[in-house]
Parts: sequence; structure tokens; C-alpha cells
Amino acid sequence: MPSSPGEVTQLLARINAGDKAAKDRLFTVVYPELRRFAGGYLRRERYDHTLQATALVHETYMKLTGMEDVGWQSRSHFFATAANAMRRILVDYARARRAGKREGFREAMSLDETLVVSPARSAEWIAVHEALEQLAKIDARRSQVVEFRYFGGMSEEEIALALGVSVRTVKRDWRTAKAWLYNELSCA
Repeated sequence: MPSSPGEVTQLLARINAGDKAAKDRLFTVVYPELRRFAGGYLRRERYDHTLQATALVHETYMKLTGMEDVGWQSRSHFFATAANAMRRILVDYARARRAGKREGFREAMSLDETLVVSPARSAEWIAVHEALEQLAKIDARRSQVVEFRYFGGMSEEEIALALGVSVRTVKRDWRTAKAWLYNELSCA
């Protein structure tokens, strides 16, 4: 069940004010949604990779709570940042795998790192990441719609609520962003 926007926003305000207990409570409140985001990202991966959604959620949350002076504005700001962090974690793993292949040797890796991104998919992850980075420079909201919809598995209604726009706007942004991304990725 999705967390209430008010509760998450209140917890973020408490974190901004320095309340350490609010960080623990926030994790409990947002965990199911972060797990769903992670599942969305990992659904597009090999069926036999070893990175589980739980590990991706924990790594993402550690990254988010380690950020200093973020100045969390709202629930949507938090989840947009979380979706972006998850994507970056997976892209970093993809880049590391590609770099390891070029060097001609394999370095010992932890279980969470092995087979995170299949060799065939690492180039695709990097290309999608770079295209989304370009889209974010042009239209940040459309980039967020893609993150939430494609990777997070959120419905149009959930995205509209998170971004504070109408469902119709989300549908239009989704269509436009898909067309833009298709053009960018097919030209690459």
C-alpha cells in the first residue's frame, strides 16, 4: 500500500530539521514503494542475476540518507531522487562490468555485485541512462514520468499524484517522452 504523501513529507521535514529518529521511520514508511521501484528496475534484467530488490533498496536508501543538506521538499522529490539513485547504481554496475571485460581479467566481487547487469544489457543500460540524462536537461518532468512509469512501475494516477499534475498530463508526457527516447536510442 502506498505511503501517504502527508506522512512522508512530514518525515522529510523532520529530517531536514535534524531529527535522526525520522530517518528510521521514513525507511519503514517508504520501504514497500522503494521495493516496488527496485522490482521495476530489476524486471528488465536477466532472470538469474544475483542482485535482489532488497539489496538495491538498501543500497539506494544508504545513498539517500548519506546525502548532506538535500533539503527534501516533498514525497515526490524523495521518490524522484530514489528512482534516479537506483538507476545510477545499476548503471555504475554496468559500467564496471564493461570496464572489467576490457581489462581482460575478472576482479573478485561480492555476491551482490556479481551478474547485476548481463553483458548484453550493460550497453543498453548505459544508453538509456544517457538518454534519460539528456531528457532531464530538456524536460525534467517527462524524465521523471519515465522513471516512475517504466522503472518504478507506478500507474498514471500514482505518477500524477506524486508530481502534482493531472493524469492527462502524465499520459501526454509519457507519450512524448517515449517518442523522444525512441528517437534518441535508435539514432545512437
